[in-house]
Amino acid sequence: MVTAIGGPRILLRQLRETMAEPLASQDRLDKIVDLIAANMRADVCSFYVLRDDGALELFATHGLRRDAVHVTTLRLGEGLVGLIANEAEPLSLQNAPEHPAFAYRPETGEDPFFSFLGVPVLRAGQTLGVLVVQNSERRVYGEDETEALLTTATLMAEMISTADFDALITPGSDIDVRRPRMFDAVAFSEGIALGQVVLHDPRVVVTNFVADDTDAEKHKLEEALKTMRVSIDELLNSGDMQIASDHREILESYRMFAHDRGWVRRLEEAIDSGLTAEAAVERVQNDTRARMLRQTDPYIRERLHDLDDLANRLLRILMSDGSPSARELPDNAVLVARNMGPAELLEYDRTKLRAVVLEDGAATAHVAIVARSVGIVAVGQAENVVSMSENGDDIIVDGFTGAVHLRPTPDIEAAYIDKVRLSAKRRAHYAALKDTPPITRDGTRIALLHNSGLLADMPMLEETGADGIGLFRTELQFMIASKMPRVKEQVELYSEAMRLAGSRPIVFRLLDIGGDKVVPYMRSMAEENPAMGWRSLRLALDRPALLRTQVRALLQAAAGGPLRILVPMVTETVEFLKVKRFILREVERLPRLGFERPETLEIGAMIEVPSLLFELDHLLPQTDFISIGSNDLIQFLTAADRANPRVAGNYDAIARPRLRALKRIVDAAAKFDKPVTMCGELAGRAVEALALLSIGMTRLSMGASSIGPIKEMVLGVDLGRLRAEMSDYLENGDTDGSAREVLTEFAERHSIPL
Repeated sequence: MVTAIGGPRILLRQLRETMAEPLASQDRLDKIVDLIAANMRADVCSFYVLRDDGALELFATHGLRRDAVHVTTLRLGEGLVGLIANEAEPLSLQNAPEHPAFAYRPETGEDPFFSFLGVPVLRAGQTLGVLVVQNSERRVYGEDETEALLTTATLMAEMISTADFDALITPGSDIDVRRPRMFDAVAFSEGIALGQVVLHDPRVVVTNFVADDTDAEKHKLEEALKTMRVSIDELLNSGDMQIASDHREILESYRMFAHDRGWVRRLEEAIDSGLTAEAAVERVQNDTRARMLRQTDPYIRERLHDLDDLANRLLRILMSDGSPSARELPDNAVLVARNMGPAELLEYDRTKLRAVVLEDGAATAHVAIVARSVGIVAVGQAENVVSMSENGDDIIVDGFTGAVHLRPTPDIEAAYIDKVRLSAKRRAHYAALKDTPPITRDGTRIALLHNSGLLADMPMLEETGADGIGLFRTELQFMIASKMPRVKEQVELYSEAMRLAGSRPIVFRLLDIGGDKVVPYMRSMAEENPAMGWRSLRLALDRPALLRTQVRALLQAAAGGPLRILVPMVTETVEFLKVKRFILREVERLPRLGFERPETLEIGAMIEVPSLLFELDHLLPQTDFISIGSNDLIQFLTAADRANPRVAGNYDAIARPRLRALKRIVDAAAKFDKPVTMCGELAGRAVEALALLSIGMTRLSMGASSIGPIKEMVLGVDLGRLRAEMSDYLENGDTDGSAREVLTEFAERHSIPL
């Protein structure tokens, strides 16, 4: 084995000095390959860059013909260089021409060279290019030499990302890592957004790559690993993590990786090759990410997120950056994240936020609901969008189709600008319907209401002409606050909401927290199935002081006017009666405290737990009104977690079994003469809303952006004919076709816009 002159540490310092010299871009690159060849005693050193058209272009060489630079290309997967780029793995050969993947390029003059060592140049697991050394003598490159070339490739990746490198790129083309990409995501919230990427959890940018003292870097790594392991152990030993849960499993994975000797050894070897501790972490994670991205086993690919998060955690400790600093959003920010909660979304400046793109999530997840509520375009299940994105990248989000265009071409951008103009015309069309009463062709008045929860979306009442607020989610105030809102703060919010609603009715839902609605200042036990655990009404009944504070705030905010209170997640009538008696006791106290009693007080129950369907005859006489929470009700009826993308879309919410269950509620409400409102996501989608009308619903509450399309649909429907056809479908279980097909075909026959 040939020993490199001076070793990789000397080479890294030489390369760092060369990158700082005032040289022309090609001259600098030529000097870099000369240095690598000299240091590794190689006859040839060549650097190939992966272009956006999938070709690997020779950008610099020492030992091959210089006139082949920027002329010789190989397709991805073609030749030894293409093989390395495709598999993101090093390749060492004693006799390269004998390898079945070898591709001969006569213009390079590489005939005399037999020994071959090539390594991928990686960034965030993506291949940027390939670095190759060759010798005329037939020899085997050792592990030390492979490691040295991999370390050098880490620095080459940094160089490719600089603006100076752009001068070497042929006009009209670009490097692959910056090529346009398109993601087929799932639409959560309608609309089109053109803007710039803002990573919710930005990657730590390593700026210092070359170590001056490897022993000091190893010590720094050791201390950072200790700090990280202790923090993970503390989290696992906290009360919140004592019960088995998804969160605990993730942390257990973190702990396993953090103590993995193989991982730590690779980090130490990278430092031995001349990298700083933080550059070593990035180098090892690049290699690991590249391998795992090419695995077909879904479990291994899922673990990639754990490793990425762990590496980022370690980098922040090494660079003394415990958490991302506050950032000023651009005016057209598009938030890109793996996943996030609704409270995290609400922490951003919504005047500048245009869209949210998630790798995970489901359309009925609470972050998606909040996005719709505040008018932000949202999509989810955009696989690998985080690793492919950089802060500041141009991005287009289509909330109608779910398409996400990262670094779009001018043609795509122009097409979407036209779509935005068309969307504005649609909004103008719906705005023209603002004062038109939503009355069906055969004369039935349908009440169209808003779902709300923030004062910011209350002015939309005037813009849409909605009949009122069918659901005001009071928990959003609790989720965005850094501490528990006091009575006075709650009174101010509810009073202002009532003022903005004016003469229109507004229904306040009592706190519905727990599950994925995390309140940062309330400690809770981790649960196996949080959606079916200690949340909503169950939490309120166990924390009567919390319930009392909110009820008093609502009663005081009413100031003698009408008040409507909705009790969420009622499982059985006795629970509703407990809350009703609780509220009435607080009403009796008002005069003694110097406050007026509400002019009228209506207390309703939210039906979202299936068990209530079997005691509607007991519940309804005790209520003033009822609301249906379709998101949870459909989830529980199908036993399919609405936040789990693997199953969330498996069952049609308006299939015959679910429609029959909903009709059972509507029929019972009619029997007891109680108003019933659909407050879930079903009400805001045209086909689903048509299904609800067909089973007797006449009160629909939805996001503000849905009012116009649903009103237009209502104006075009003959309710009598619709109900007659759907009654036959629901009663005759052997009828062919799904409810969705029956409704769509009915709409087409009667020219109903959907």
